[in-house]
Amino acid sequence: MSKTARVARRNRPQSRPEPIGAALHDLARQLGITKKLSQYSVLASWDQIVGDRIAKVTQADRIENGILFVKTATAPWRTELTMRRLEIIDKINGAVGKKIVKDIRFR
Repeated sequence: MSKTARVARRNRPQSRPEPIGAALHDLARQLGITKKLSQYSVLASWDQIVGDRIAKVTQADRIENGILFVKTATAPWRTELTMRRLEIIDKINGAVGKKIVKDIRFR
């Protein structure tokens, strides 16, 4: 390395390493995909959020315009979950730390 390169290197402002999570969050924001990543997080975490009993009879399908669409195994489960939908919405949004889901449609 030449003397000029060493001097230039020493005179550069020192930046501190950024945690990988923060760097990825910034990248997602710059790419405009933070909302999609949050939605994916809801779908991927559905089983853990609702618990085994409900997870066995449901499948989180997609989120469109803040509405989570969930497939249910039977009509009685669809009725039960529809009555508990506000509780489930609170659990979901609490788990991801943002208001991602505004409503749920069970099918």
